[in-house]
Amino acid sequence: MCAQKLKITLILNDDGWWTAKNNKVQVASQGKTRKEALDNLDKAIALKKGKTGHKPTEEELKEVGIEPKNNSAKDKELPDILK
Repeated sequence: MCAQKLKITLILNDDGWWTAKNNKVQVASQGKTRKEALDNLDKAIALKKGKTGHKPTEEELKEVGIEPKNNSAKDKELPDILK
């Protein structure tokens, strides 16, 4: 795998939190520390690029109050989060 160079902008906000931004990928995240902001940015970039996540299981849907049997897309397209 080839390493990719990405320009990261780190901002220390007035409230003490850090913001990490990557304008090329158009993703930003935050954290209480620089490390947390950068770790969260890595996760956000992976999500944006589709390198993480999965189709929710019926059990996971039920845990957040969605009953799969009572909810279907029928002729509608599924939201991205459910694909």
